Amino acid sequence: MASALRYALLRKEDRLEFVSMPADYLYQLTALLGRLHKEAEKLTAEPKPVLPDAVAEFDNLELIDRSLAVMDGLTYINRLEQEFASLPERAYPLISLLTEIRALQAQLEQWYEEEGA
Repeated sequence: MASALRYALLRKEDRLEFVSMPADYLYQLTALLGRLHKEAEKLTAEPKPVLPDAVAEFDNLELIDRSLAVMDGLTYINRLEQEFASLPERAYPLISLLTEIRALQAQLEQWYEEEGA
């Protein structure tokens, strides 16, 4: 039986993003985004990544507006990892942030592999 998915509503500038995550990992995404917000200010590389704000978490989602889409959690984390890995900086806090992103990335990869999703 597949694990339940939960959804995160993220606001990035004036756009809404919906991310589906295994329920057991969604809290890690919101905690990671909080840490990224806090530590990204210390980065010296420009331009700094534009990070979304976590707005809400919920169990069910039915989108009415067809211009919006739901991104799966692994795709979202892969995009986030690429954004941070491309920064021209190789010192703390970037290395620490990439380590945290990649840890969640590895957990999600394993989950998707086990679930066959």
